[in-house]
Amino acid sequence: MDDGVTSTPTTAQRLGAEALGTFWLVLGGCGTAVLAGDEVGALGIAFAFGLAVLTGAYAFGPVSGGHFNPAVSVGLATAGRFAWRDVPGYAAAQVVGASVAGVLLLVIAEGQPGFDAVESGFASNGYGDRSPGGYGLGAVLLTEVLLTAFFLFVILGVSARRAAVGFSGLAIGLALTLIHLISIPVSNTSVNPARSLGVAWFAGADALAQVWLFIVAPLVGAAIAGAAHATLLGDDPE
Repeated sequence: MDDGVTSTPTTAQRLGAEALGTFWLVLGGCGTAVLAGDEVGALGIAFAFGLAVLTGAYAFGPVSGGHFNPAVSVGLATAGRFAWRDVPGYAAAQVVGASVAGVLLLVIAEGQPGFDAVESGFASNGYGDRSPGGYGLGAVLLTEVLLTAFFLFVILGVSARRAAVGFSGLAIGLALTLIHLISIPVSNTSVNPARSLGVAWFAGADALAQVWLFIVAPLVGAAIAGAAHATLLGDDPE
């Protein structure tokens, strides 16, 4: 019987929700790229990432806030919307969820004879000769910082108390879709250190050598947006 009392999620439940949500994001987005990329193309992959974060936000967001991305946790903490003490635990859960998704995706992909994760790229991110369009380090760095910053601006805006209730997941999912439409040719789109690490483990030494950029740039972009949001757009009223 529902007595109308909502219990506060425990720390373990919040971390579990973050792990599950990040797992779903990587399985849905990177899984589409690896298993169905030739069929659906960049447009389909972009929508897969957007749909994964949209559905994850509504499924797991009520428990943990639905970050699924260390950069989101850092951006929200910088903006004063999330406790800094909780960032390390969230980031660890997100990387674990992404990495487990990467393992299972590899097992599935290797069910096809001749599949090679290193040769295929395994949906990993890169610059220079590992960029889908051959974009250099500087262009990829700027793209990842800029798009992660705007992703955080969207998240901070739609999750504010003054925002329309119930639509935040939709807006965030569509924003991530747009981000992928812009930057798949540039970097294969990260804006999420956990997403990058979750597949880079299996994509070979070159992918791991470049993954630093896809950790640093999203964190920098998120921190910039978190620090600038209140100044540019006003505080979130109590």
